[in-house]
Amino acid sequence: MLGNLIASLDDPKVAMGLLAAFDEPALLARLAAVADASGRLPTDIVGSTVRNFMETASDDLWTQLIGIMNRADDPGLAAIRAILEKALPQIKGV
Repeated sequence: MLGNLIASLDDPKVAMGLLAAFDEPALLARLAAVADASGRLPTDIVGSTVRNFMETASDDLWTQLIGIMNRADDPGLAAIRAILEKALPQIKGV
């Protein structure tokens, strides 16, 4: 399930749908800041950030992610949100 969702992040419509579902202005602001700084689209940042997490996350981070998914009504959405929360740099004042 999560693997299919991650694979579908290559589709900008899927990534935009996820971003709209978050309804978290602070997270979206962090994503926009990274996109602006890199000159890439936010949808590209979502895909690359999630894939990087998948390749580099420690066992502790995986355990935390599994716990988040187990408690969520929408495990895939919760996983992507948690990954972005962890991986995107914080913005001062947001």
